[in-house]
Amino acid sequence: MEGVSLAERQVCEASKAVAEQHKEKANAAFKAKHYREAVDEYTAATEADPSNPIYLSNRSFAHLRLEEFGAALVDASKAIELDPTYVKAYYRRGDAAFALARFKDAIRDFRAAARLAPRDPDVRKKVTGGVLAEAEKQQKRIRFEEALSSGEEKPVSETIVIEDVALDSSRLWNDMVAAFRDGRQLARRYMYWIVLEAQRLLRALPSLVEVAVPAGTRITVCGDTHGQFFDVCNIFELAGKPSEANPFLFNGDFVDRGSWSVEVILTLFAYKCLYPDHMHLTRGNHEAKSMNLIYGFYGEVREKCGPTAVEVFRETFCWLPLGYVLDGKPPDAGHMCEMMWSDPRPAPGREPNARGVGIAFGPDVTRDFLERNGLSLLVRSHEVKDEGYEVAHDGYCVTIFSAPNYCDQMGNKGAYITFEGGEMAPHFTQFDAVPHPDVKPMKYAGSMMNGMFGM
Repeated sequence: MEGVSLAERQVCEASKAVAEQHKEKANAAFKAKHYREAVDEYTAATEADPSNPIYLSNRSFAHLRLEEFGAALVDASKAIELDPTYVKAYYRRGDAAFALARFKDAIRDFRAAARLAPRDPDVRKKVTGGVLAEAEKQQKRIRFEEALSSGEEKPVSETIVIEDVALDSSRLWNDMVAAFRDGRQLARRYMYWIVLEAQRLLRALPSLVEVAVPAGTRITVCGDTHGQFFDVCNIFELAGKPSEANPFLFNGDFVDRGSWSVEVILTLFAYKCLYPDHMHLTRGNHEAKSMNLIYGFYGEVREKCGPTAVEVFRETFCWLPLGYVLDGKPPDAGHMCEMMWSDPRPAPGREPNARGVGIAFGPDVTRDFLERNGLSLLVRSHEVKDEGYEVAHDGYCVTIFSAPNYCDQMGNKGAYITFEGGEMAPHFTQFDAVPHPDVKPMKYAGSMMNGMFGM
């Protein structure tokens, strides 16, 4: 190291040794699926040795597992700046871009990885054999749809013609859910009746719905369920089935990831049809076409219900409310994109979200929002929590997540909240994942997403 003193070289070597120690801890944490801990250790490694792109690329991988795609993209970009020939950084940045539906950017990075390592078997399998082809397919689809989008088209939902269908609660629960447990599907006419009747009810609702919770009553609030049908059934075993005396609110992200998304959404929509004023559903960021195309719901609906049903579900999702105010106290509100994507953070103020969409907001933002609107608590979902829930921002912001052992790999608990009328304080119930048939998450997402985060 020309021009560097012995003492400076010793400091440099000592820093690199410290960085490697943090890297080893991070690798162990990652292997144990403690991805947040891995991010922290890779950060410490980067601080000790900012010149090593491996730490940034590995941290990008950990961010991918946490679904913090914006942060993953930034880290991979910094790694590429340090080493423009670092193949892993390109395909990890491509993974992040694909997850954000930025297909043009994903194609650029996957092609770069293929050029840099054309004979690498992992790159060939991951990029040229799967992810790149899928990204190109999605980009072509977007261009095709844009070319056809001129003029007003009649909603697909209005073209569906079905005969009258009579459904009662006992038959619905006993027959439909039993069929789903056995791997069977509803007849198409029953499926369409449920979805279209749910759409009719949802169309009548505002984007922010007020729900009374009188003294002596209660309401159960659940978070993300992500196609984990057997865990949804377990929630109803623990908390009781929805009814006029036992209302529920499911806080979005019903579909994608898990491979029983059709069963989950049809069950929730059926209860909406049975108890319109006692089953409440909020739109999440996965009740959107851009997410459904990537994370499995699109493919699952096509296989189980047929291609026409894809558009019927999409049109119905557009009518889901964006938030609820319970008894004038616990809300979830804001602008549409920020509502479905933003996350809390410990520090005050706002900053771009690590997910790459929405913002990260601090405790001061939460308190200001609640004070301005005369509310007492913010309840939101959208994030995996090890215990199934998290109380943050001095107790004013609660995250609830109801998909235990998320994607069959996170090891987290699920939870739901019970609010008693009059008191309206959150009471948490935790639960573990229950057994389910041997069908892997993301089964219907195609080969691209099945292997996307495997390297």
